[in-house]
Amino acid sequence: MYDWAVLWEWVEIAARWTHVITAIAWIGSSFYFIALDLGLRKAPGMPELAHGEEWQVHGGGFYHIQKYLVAPERLPEHLTWFKWESYATWLSGFAMLVLVYYLGADLYLIDPTVMELQTWQAVAISVASLAFGWLVYNTLCRIFVNANQTGLMVALFVVLVAMAWGYTQVFSGRAALLHLGAFTATIMSANVFMVIIPNQKIVVADLKAGRTPDPKYGKIAKQRSTHNNYLTLPVLFLMLSNHYPLVFATQYNWLIASLVFLMGVTIRHWFNTQHARKGSPHWTWAATAVLFLIIAWLSTAPMKVAAPGEEEGAALSGAALTYASSTGFDDVVTIVQGRCSMCHAAEPAWDGMYWPPKGVVLETPAQIAHEARRIYLQAGVSHAMPPGNLSYMEPEERAAIVEWFRSTGVGGVEG
Repeated sequence: MYDWAVLWEWVEIAARWTHVITAIAWIGSSFYFIALDLGLRKAPGMPELAHGEEWQVHGGGFYHIQKYLVAPERLPEHLTWFKWESYATWLSGFAMLVLVYYLGADLYLIDPTVMELQTWQAVAISVASLAFGWLVYNTLCRIFVNANQTGLMVALFVVLVAMAWGYTQVFSGRAALLHLGAFTATIMSANVFMVIIPNQKIVVADLKAGRTPDPKYGKIAKQRSTHNNYLTLPVLFLMLSNHYPLVFATQYNWLIASLVFLMGVTIRHWFNTQHARKGSPHWTWAATAVLFLIIAWLSTAPMKVAAPGEEEGAALSGAALTYASSTGFDDVVTIVQGRCSMCHAAEPAWDGMYWPPKGVVLETPAQIAHEARRIYLQAGVSHAMPPGNLSYMEPEERAAIVEWFRSTGVGGVEG
């Protein structure tokens, strides 16, 4: 029978897989409809209320698509709503936030060298910040609803930069960038749930009642949909950032995250201009390349690889203290320091490696105790580490890791 740590790992895998699947579905439909909308053209013979049409070819057939800017004269019998992709993406993403960062706060969310927080305080800040993001963004949209939309985007960028910096003053580097992604993704999903779908329902209700729908509802929904289009690529980058310490564990991680939003704009601008048949602004790729090089340069700043239990004498608590106090821990420390620490070090000794993989340092007993669950899963239950078994970890050593971890009776996620 699987023990609790393995079972928990599979729960995380299922949640992550669900999140990726639903995100692909949402992003795919979102990108498609923006491209379709930009490609619409007026043509002779179109229905009176039709705004534009487009012909497309795919899957061995042709599609003739027409868009009604406000609404057709009557409600069609079959109407497809695109909303569940967005809802499922946010719900599964929040589930991942709970599973990894809230229930594993000591390991991934809180960094005492940044701010001393209790788990409940860190979780409260996290949840409150997501709600704060929507309130601020929605207020900006209401203020700029009839103004220059460029001004709105600049105001939103200022908010995102401020949040990027703010998160790095509260959470670990990894959690800070992940939260900036969640902050933005919450705005995107709330756009669908709070504005786009309700506005479309108002239009549908007007049609059913025989009233002429107000075009303002479609205008507002289009504004929010366009914002989502430009925010998608930065969110994807930030969600992947936790795999790369050069992004999240550097001195200027907040600035890196801010520049990623600009790259998202330049990339989407090229695609959107192409879809609108307004030329091919190649300067956007040059701008993207320059921004990327600046980000790469910023990442060479001194690494912030500090983690709970970094120092030899760091105080241990919770699950980490249990792991460090259990029978066999001294043997595991010897094994990990002999087989893993040449790479997982503040200054790796492995040739060609200049920073610890994933920002994980395993040089001291305290650090090893804090990483107990990952050591157990990647070097005990599985043979993922060391990669290719380059340091020749013996089967007996893996068995010792398994026996030590299971003897603690803790398992699951450190809290």
